[in-house]
Amino acid sequence: MQSLEAELEAARDLEVDDLADAIESIGFECTRCGACCTGHGGEEHTATVFPDEVRGLEDSDDRPYDWRDVARPMPYGLTETDDGELEGETFEWALQTDGCGDCVFYEENDGVGTCVAHDDRPLICRTYPFSVALAGTSQPMGEAVDEAGVVRAHECEGLGRDISREDAVELARALKERAVRELEEAIAVRDAYEPADPDPGEVVVHDSEGAKRADGTPLEE
Repeated sequence: MQSLEAELEAARDLEVDDLADAIESIGFECTRCGACCTGHGGEEHTATVFPDEVRGLEDSDDRPYDWRDVARPMPYGLTETDDGELEGETFEWALQTDGCGDCVFYEENDGVGTCVAHDDRPLICRTYPFSVALAGTSQPMGEAVDEAGVVRAHECEGLGRDISREDAVELARALKERAVRELEEAIAVRDAYEPADPDPGEVVVHDSEGAKRADGTPLEE
């Protein structure tokens, strides 16, 4: 397996036109079904969000969000206490969910899904249902059901539909940016990581900016 640095160079070398060709060959049009924004089978919606994206969403739609409104510690690796709370150490952040396990920014009217933070939505949301086949990058929920070159397409009812070249290029740019950002983040987390030994009932999140509490404040404060 290549190092994360080698994968990062590969991500930076991706050609937007090649990615757009792959996206066009697969085809995609969002049907606003909401499947990528909601929980399924008792599992909460989980989408990775970068620290700077959290801060952008805090000001989204002119609403007074705070960090906990926007993001939650990625649940993987955490343990549940007898009180049903999570504790331990984890890496990165996930978009916050509501009581139904759906993304907190998702709303549905007459069966049509809407993202209330659409203009500020994270890169993983901008690029769904696509990913690139590079180690160290995030794979969206749902199995990969199609691929073209390094582009993978994951389960989505919008696949196979016509997409304009303009939209394919825009999606390709975001897909390359996401791959680069994810690998930069992974390297920064790796290099900055130091075990935090959290207290019982406490969660520590390691991201590219260092260790943080569940409310997004630096652990050292």
